[in-house]
Amino acid sequence: MKWKDLIKDRWPAYLFHVMALVLVMVFMRAFRISVEMIAIVGVILFLALVSAELWEFLRRKAYYDKLTNCLNELDKKYFISEMIDPPSFYDGQMLYETLRAANKSMLENIGEYRRGSKEFREYIELWVHEVKLPVASLQLMCLNDGSTKYVRQLRRIDEYIENVLYYARSGNAERDYIIKAVSLKRAFSDTALRFRTELQDSGVTIITRGLDVSVMTDSKWLEYIIGQLIGNSIKYFSSDRKPEITVYAEELPDKTLLHFRDNGIGIPESDLPYIFEKSFTGENGRTHTKSTGMGLYIVKKLCVKLGHAVSAGSVQGDHTEISIAFGNNDLHAVR
Repeated sequence: MKWKDLIKDRWPAYLFHVMALVLVMVFMRAFRISVEMIAIVGVILFLALVSAELWEFLRRKAYYDKLTNCLNELDKKYFISEMIDPPSFYDGQMLYETLRAANKSMLENIGEYRRGSKEFREYIELWVHEVKLPVASLQLMCLNDGSTKYVRQLRRIDEYIENVLYYARSGNAERDYIIKAVSLKRAFSDTALRFRTELQDSGVTIITRGLDVSVMTDSKWLEYIIGQLIGNSIKYFSSDRKPEITVYAEELPDKTLLHFRDNGIGIPESDLPYIFEKSFTGENGRTHTKSTGMGLYIVKKLCVKLGHAVSAGSVQGDHTEISIAFGNNDLHAVR
């Protein structure tokens, strides 16, 4: 709050004060009061006005400067009414009460929205678990009958259902994961086993090295992430060469990198910066296979929640490589 701003805001009041002072002096002169007395009265009234305005300015400035500093330091600005005391001047008190009432109403609406969102998420999770049972039964029936004709399509349905579940949970992933030492070799083996039929049908060669290392993460979320990468690779293999997936770990002083590389059709350079964005399908998603653009978006979101970094590199027509960085700590050496 600045003095010039106060003057600019209150100049009509000052103008009325000056006019009143001039009229008082005119009347005093009309009653033959000496010029010296008129001057003394004028100075007294002027000093009184300046003193009153200065006092009003200083107490308002102290309050609003504190309010501004507090607001700048808060990450969640809507808590400002809880962090400040009510002011001593009347119009400030009205503003303070209005702000508290508005904040209370906002928090009530947020609470109602969160309850509705939680109920919907719980319903989605329940629905997913229920619908996965008949899908798994159909897969088992096909395998028992020796018919693999519909297995791939059932697997795709199961993958999309799983995407719904993990997307619903990703907003509150911190409530659903347990960070502990997880073997990269075990996580990749278990995930590849789930994709065994698709990998065999596609004739994929899998090359692994250096996976005998543990990282601090959640095994369930990591297996889902690896599954998304395997599923993407299967979708975008090139027909010009034998499909191949290479997975290897690289240990650095401050982190462990998991590299997932395939020799598929690659990603156009113009699409590469956007592949982790929500619903982005890109050129490959439009020309080679139907894509929702949600898989890598969920992968990125889960990695952020888990504290991992994920990046991608690709050469169109040659390969695509996704790298996940796991931070090292004192428990990293656990095998």
